[in-house]
Amino acid sequence: MSEQEPIRFDPASFLASTGLGRRVVRLKPKQTFFSQGNPADAIFYLQKGRAKLTVVSKNGREATITLLGSGDFVGEESIAAIAGLRMASATAITTCTALKIERQEMIRVMHEEHSFSDLFLAFLLARSMRTQADLVDQLFNSSEKRLARILLLMAEFGKPGEPETLIPKITQETLAEMIGTTRSRVSFFMNRFRKLGFIEYNGRIQVHKSLLNVILHD
Repeated sequence: MSEQEPIRFDPASFLASTGLGRRVVRLKPKQTFFSQGNPADAIFYLQKGRAKLTVVSKNGREATITLLGSGDFVGEESIAAIAGLRMASATAITTCTALKIERQEMIRVMHEEHSFSDLFLAFLLARSMRTQADLVDQLFNSSEKRLARILLLMAEFGKPGEPETLIPKITQETLAEMIGTTRSRVSFFMNRFRKLGFIEYNGRIQVHKSLLNVILHD
């Protein structure tokens, strides 16, 4: 009688199901995963929906750091060597479904399952590259190009089968925060993009491939 082969760990199945130390949470738009200053005791895996990370300064000024979509981890600071407090707030933009993984369970599976730690490392590297690209964008590109890049990222441009996508509802104030300009400048550029046929803007924004022209044009 042959011995049964051990069941192979599947990261996708782990992130799609509940179990010890992990459960599914559902949030409506504007509900928070966590708030700045909360204990960093869990990490979230966004299965469906869009969310944003924001920080608030001591004088009460809020800034949007980044936007998050399906397949992103949220709150990765919770697995630091010393558990601390949240540095930012995570808020749902659309209806979201996420797997909440307790800190100890996340640390355990990373130590025991190399396929999962490889997946998580790839995410962290992609996030780091995105952060660097955002910094270069802020330092060297015009506000018009920064707006075009943000819209293309929100539309997940380049994703197979989805060349033109409606992005989640987002205010011009939030877009202005993200690119470091004023709401009036965002409004000016949005109207310009629409007149040039790069976007359709009627309550919801639909981004077309042609918006790349703004980024590629010097």
